[in-house]
Amino acid sequence: MNMTFRWYGRDNDTVTLEQVKQIPNVKGIVWALHRKPVGEVWETEEIKSEVEYIESFGFHADVVESVNIHESIKLGNNERDLYIENYKKTIRNLSQSGVKVICYNFMPVFDWTRTDLYRALPDGSTALFYEKNKVENLDPHDLIKTVSEASDLTLPGWEPEKMSRIKELFAAYQDVTAEDLWGNLSYFLREILPVAEEAGIKMAIHPDDPPWSIFGLPRIMTGDESLQKLLSISDSPSNGITFCTGSLGANPQNDMVELARKFAERSPFAHIRNVKIFENGDFIETSHLTADGSINIKGVVKELSEIQFEGYVRPDHGRHLWGEECRPGYGLYDRALGIMYLHGLWDAYQSEK
Repeated sequence: MNMTFRWYGRDNDTVTLEQVKQIPNVKGIVWALHRKPVGEVWETEEIKSEVEYIESFGFHADVVESVNIHESIKLGNNERDLYIENYKKTIRNLSQSGVKVICYNFMPVFDWTRTDLYRALPDGSTALFYEKNKVENLDPHDLIKTVSEASDLTLPGWEPEKMSRIKELFAAYQDVTAEDLWGNLSYFLREILPVAEEAGIKMAIHPDDPPWSIFGLPRIMTGDESLQKLLSISDSPSNGITFCTGSLGANPQNDMVELARKFAERSPFAHIRNVKIFENGDFIETSHLTADGSINIKGVVKELSEIQFEGYVRPDHGRHLWGEECRPGYGLYDRALGIMYLHGLWDAYQSEK
C-alpha cells in the first residue's frame, strides 16, 4: 500500500509539504496543475517544476489528480478531437516526469456536489454534507453561489471559467442521455489508452460523486455494473479505476467490501474515506473510523491486504478540526488521523499473515 496525500500546490493550499512530511510513512504527493484551464496542454517545463518541488521533500509525484476532461469530449461535439489531442500531449509530457497514474472523471458539469461545506457534527467538527431533498429542489445557480463563496482557493470541477458558462452547458446537455455519455467515454478511451499504455501510465476513472443523476444530468460511473462496463471498453492495462469508497459508498446499495474484492486489482489508485448515510438519502462525511460512518472501512482495507495491494492510496475528504481554516474537506489534521487509522488496519492485517 503506497500511501499518498493530495496537495493543491504552493500558492493554492493551506497545507504545506513541510507539514505533510511529518505524517508517518507518506510516500507520495497527489498533485495537479490546478491553475491550468481545462483542455490546455500541460507543458513539460511546468510539470517538471512541480515534480521537482515535490521530490525535494522526499516524496514521489507518481499520481496526478486530475487531468480534467473538457466538456466538449463529454458532449462529443465537433471540438472533441482537438481536446483529445491536447490530452494525449499532456499524457506524454507527464510520462517524461515519471508520472504513473492519472485520475480523471467523466461527470457532466459538476465534478462533485454538496449542499453544505461546513455542516456541524456532534463532536463539534464540521464536514461536507449532502442534503438530498435540497438538491432535488435547488436551482443549480444557488448551489454554485454556495460553493464559490466557501473558499478563495480553487475548487476542482468548479472552476470559474466553467461556472460562468453554466447556462450554456446545461443547454448543451439537455438531450444527452446516459448511453450518449457512455459512447463519448468509449470514444475518448479508445483514443487515449494506446498513448497511455505506450507512456507507461494507467488511467484511473473516478466514480461519480454522488453516484446518481442530479439536476437532470446523466451520471454513469455509479456501481458494480458500470465499473464492469468501463473495464469492458478496453482490456488495456492502462484502463483502470480510482476506487473511491466515499463516492461509491454514498449509495447504500453499493457493498464496498464486495466491490473492493472485485475491482481492487484493476484499481491503481484508491481513495478511502467514510460517510454516514441517513434514511432520507442525506449523507455527511465523517472520520475515517469504521464505527463513525456507514462504510466498512475495516473490511475494505482487509480486502486490499489480502491481495497485497501495491497501488496508491490516499485518505480522502476529512473533517475540519480544531479551528483549522482550510479548503473544504482538505485540511491537514483529519486526513493525518485518517492515514494513521489506515496504517493501523493495514499493519494489523499484515501481521496476521
